[in-house]
Amino acid sequence: MALLVLATAAEGPYERPRAFDAARSGDLAAFERLMRQHERLVLATALRLTGSIEDARDVSQEVFLKLYRNLEKVQASEALTSWLYRVTVNAAHDLTRKRRPESPVDDALPLPSTDAGPHETLSEAERRRALELSLRMLSEKERAALVLRDLEGLSTDEVARALGSSEATVRSQISKARVKMKAFIERYLGRRK
Repeated sequence: MALLVLATAAEGPYERPRAFDAARSGDLAAFERLMRQHERLVLATALRLTGSIEDARDVSQEVFLKLYRNLEKVQASEALTSWLYRVTVNAAHDLTRKRRPESPVDDALPLPSTDAGPHETLSEAERRRALELSLRMLSEKERAALVLRDLEGLSTDEVARALGSSEATVRSQISKARVKMKAFIERYLGRRK
């Protein structure tokens, strides 16, 4: 998944809280800086959850609109990232519920058969496709937990806070998601033979 996202501008450790406070006070330029600081995080997470750059852009737009409308409800700049993850996950869920795609297995194109083992001949594109399809097979909660933990690199505690769940629930969702993904990928690769 190629992301053409502007990199966040390098800023000192004291500038983010100031931008946050200024944005909360109604400074539009500060809000734009705040958006730029977090746009990559939101877009990448949305893309992993939705599987589509167009949908990810829609989700990102919705997230930042909600941030603008609810900035005063975010307690501190340190809580902003967690709030953004939670809103991104919820917006992605809302969008996928509206669009309810057909079974992702229907989207899978037959891959050419080879004599070599499936793991030896997988191209990066094929691996990415298998990952995308396996993510789409998961429930929304499992996908969100797995994406935030394994792909975004959050700790279990951070995922739990972002999703409003307990750490035990998050660990369970991640474990189930990994088992389901492994089984799907094995079936997917088995069809190549």
